[in-house]
This record gives sequence, C-alpha cells and structure tokens, in this order.
Amino acid sequence: MSDGKIDKYRKVAYYPGCSLEGTGHAYDRSTRVLGKALGLDLVEVPNWNCCGAMEAKNIDPKVQTYLSARIMALTANELGMDVVMAPCNGCYHNLKKAEYDLAHDEASREVVGKLAEKSGETAYQAGQVETIHALDWIKSAIGEQGLRERVRGGLKGLRVANYYGCMYSRPRHIFPEKDAGTGSESTSKPHFMDDLLAAAGAENVEFALKTACCGGAHTLSDSDMSTRLVLNILQAAEAAGAEVIATECPTCHSGLEMHQVRAERRFGKKTQVKIIYFTQLLGIALGLSPRKVGLQENVSDGLAALRSRGVA
Repeated sequence: MSDGKIDKYRKVAYYPGCSLEGTGHAYDRSTRVLGKALGLDLVEVPNWNCCGAMEAKNIDPKVQTYLSARIMALTANELGMDVVMAPCNGCYHNLKKAEYDLAHDEASREVVGKLAEKSGETAYQAGQVETIHALDWIKSAIGEQGLRERVRGGLKGLRVANYYGCMYSRPRHIFPEKDAGTGSESTSKPHFMDDLLAAAGAENVEFALKTACCGGAHTLSDSDMSTRLVLNILQAAEAAGAEVIATECPTCHSGLEMHQVRAERRFGKKTQVKIIYFTQLLGIALGLSPRKVGLQENVSDGLAALRSRGVA
C-alpha cells in the first residue's frame, strides 16, 4: 500500500450513526479514543441524520437512498472531504448501497435530486465520497505493523472469535473493493478484524459463524428466533475455545449481549463467552484503561476475562 493511500485515511469524516449515540455508545467512545491514541483524526459529519436503517427502506427504499446519500453529500459539500468512515455495519452497508444505486439507477438519482432540491441542499453525485468501515480505517491508516509498534502489553494470547455479522460483506456487489486480490478484504471469509487483533497479540480461533446473521432485524417480531440465532453463535464460539467474541457492529453487539441473557432465562442455555468491541480490545492493547474504552458500559462483563489473562 502506498504512503499516499495511507495518508488518505489518517483524517476522515466520521459518521457515528444513531446506534452509537445510544446502545452502542461504548463503540463510539472506544473508536474515538483509539483513533486519538493512534494519531488519527476523525471529523464528525455536521448535522447528520439517520441512514434510513430498516424502517425507512421498508416503506420506500429510495427515500432510504436519499437519507444515506445526504451523509455523503455533507461529507463532500460541507466538509470538503472524500472519505467517510461509518463504524456501524448497518450505516456502512446503507451508504455503500446508496452509492451503488446512484451509480446504476436513474430513478434513484431522480428521487435523491428532487429531495435534495426540496431541502435546499446540493444532491450527492456518485463517486464524490468513499465510504469505509472502522476496520478499513485502522487497517489502511495504521496496519498490522503499525499496531505492533504501538502495542503496550498487548492481548497476551487472549482467545478471540471474530464476529463480523452479515451486513459487513453482503450483498457482494455493493462492495467492489472487496475480493479485489492481495490485501483486500474477503466477502466470504473476512479477515481484517482477525489481522488487527492478531497484531495486538490475540489468538484468533477458527470460528465458522463469523458472518452468520444474529437475527437483529427479527428481535421485535420474533424474539425467540433471534435468541436461537445468537445462541448458535455463542455456542460455536465457545466450542472453538474462545474466551471473547470481538464485534464491529453495535446492533450485533447488543444482540449478542441481550440474547445471551435471554437464552439463559428463556431456554436455560448458559454461555460464558464475553462480548467486546474490537476497538475496545485494541485500545486496551495500546495501554488505554478499560474505563477509557468504555468497557463498563458493556452488558457482558469482560473485565474479569481480560484480567485473568493479565490483559487489563
């Protein structure tokens, strides 16, 4: 990777999205402090809105395209920046899908143009902005060697199952930068989180369900189904020998935590594996305190597991 490519990601627009101001606050907190510890600069997108998530696109997919496109328009037109980082899988997915739709669908361009005009804003044009995930951000701006050089203490062989969830890499066609050869991410076997945590000293375990759905979209309509899907993930991680499941999505993270509790209460199935954001783990590996990375905000109490390894 060239120095120019690395420099491009050292200062990026930051779109936290709705979840990171609520149940995913620990992810927002750890992302910000990790970036600061690594010497990276996040500039929050001004006056941002919801990306459209699930509700809007179920009513009108093109309105959802506009909501996501507006984030990219603010990045380009208000901040004058060409890279926006979205840590939430849902936000990342929706911005990537909006980019694809605007590049390939005239009807989407018409709707976005009309709604932007009505709001008095400049419509987003496909190609103005590159949307990246938090994993892309750390991988591209710092990389494994950069992490190794900055680690203080590290994760000391902590056994980790890396859980990416389903929206990080599907559908494949909206992620053209993936499956692009050496150095790129894979849609079938993603590895960026594995790479970064290994560089920080973790021991990644073989985990077959790293891209399985956690049932987040079904939590309200069919809680039992969501609990069973999460239980499959938790049990698979434990069977692989994991002490911790690392996450990179606030919806997946909350789902794993809450349905772990529900699985014991509803079905009598207890699991011990702890759920921790990858940004929290990297922050701790760099010498930041558990409180600094918001570990106390997690429902899953991972502090004891980290202390037992001498990590925190």
